[in-house]
Amino acid sequence: MHKNIKEPVKKPWIWVVMGLLVLFNAPWYLPRGSAEPFIFGFPYWAVITIILSLALCGYINWLMFSQWNIVEDVEEKSDEERRSSL
Repeated sequence: MHKNIKEPVKKPWIWVVMGLLVLFNAPWYLPRGSAEPFIFGFPYWAVITIILSLALCGYINWLMFSQWNIVEDVEEKSDEERRSSL
């Protein structure tokens, strides 16, 4: 039985990207009191926050599907046995 374990917690690039997305999600870096220009009726800082929130959600979703191996070896073995018995 081979072990196909992925440990994304040990990959620093994952945490760097996540940290940057969270850090820049709050518009602290924009000039104080600025609300113009408006984009579709929202101040530009709100649009930036929405876009970065969606990017964070998409990034976490991509991580869950591509970087984490959530299927245990025991489950894989029982699935293979079930398929071979059919």
